[in-house]
Amino acid sequence: MTESIHPLRIAAAPISWGVCEVPGWGHVLDPGTVLTEMAGLGLAATEFGPPGYLPDDPAELRKCLNDYGIAPVGGFLALALHREPSRALAAARTAAAMFAAAGAEIMVLAAATGEDGYDTRAPLSDHEWRTLVDTAASIADIAAEHGLRVAVHPHVGTHVETTAEVDRFLADSDLDLCLDTGHLLIGGTDPVELARRHGDRIGHIHLKDVRAALAAEVRSGGVEYSEAVRRGLYVPLGAGDVDIAALVREAHAAGYRGWYVIEQDTALRPGDSAAAPTADARESLRHLAEIGSGLASARI
Repeated sequence: MTESIHPLRIAAAPISWGVCEVPGWGHVLDPGTVLTEMAGLGLAATEFGPPGYLPDDPAELRKCLNDYGIAPVGGFLALALHREPSRALAAARTAAAMFAAAGAEIMVLAAATGEDGYDTRAPLSDHEWRTLVDTAASIADIAAEHGLRVAVHPHVGTHVETTAEVDRFLADSDLDLCLDTGHLLIGGTDPVELARRHGDRIGHIHLKDVRAALAAEVRSGGVEYSEAVRRGLYVPLGAGDVDIAALVREAHAAGYRGWYVIEQDTALRPGDSAAAPTADARESLRHLAEIGSGLASARI
């Protein structure tokens, strides 16, 4: 039996234009500029970006995106899951209600340290780890009440970062992962191999391409993550050391039919325009179009 391959569902994220929640990250372009650039590239869906970047009121948010012909995918929520679960659950309830009312479908959850930024973190005790896993499960239940899915995002500078932590989370939780090709590689995990071994656990995908040598410096502690981003850690898809085509093939073969979000973390300097990030996004879209054409001509 054969199956024609569906086109890739491609979305964007404001971080590709330097919009980040980390204090001091860099110059933040206004939403109108970013959404105009997305629409100009033909992107028809996006994640929300950091809390407060787009309108918090669901009706205003939907109108804001609709004005540019862009649909909501969902958003990133970084919470300290390992401590004060009640606070994390309250924040998740608020976010889930807003995401659902705005028409989103997924909450991308990260196990934040509780500190600003992603450059430092402390190890967790076994009790804190268990609290993290249990709190994530409770947040997934809250999201489900609102018709949302949750994908847990292994992320640099969080408590699910390294290969050992990713494997431990997969063993201790039944929640899906957000497979972020860049953050996984920096943490020491081959994203293609992860997709091959755990394709049934892929709930969402963030596509980044990475300079592996610079990623190794972050992994070793030789350079902070934010500095590596400023030094060009991320490059357009197809220009770095992640085999994006192989990753897409593995995910598709495993049955993944969700979003592929182009999410190249970028930090802008004061006065920088949207030109360079938009050029990178255009090149990434060109690469994905080639991959999609290959899939469309195949049969599985």
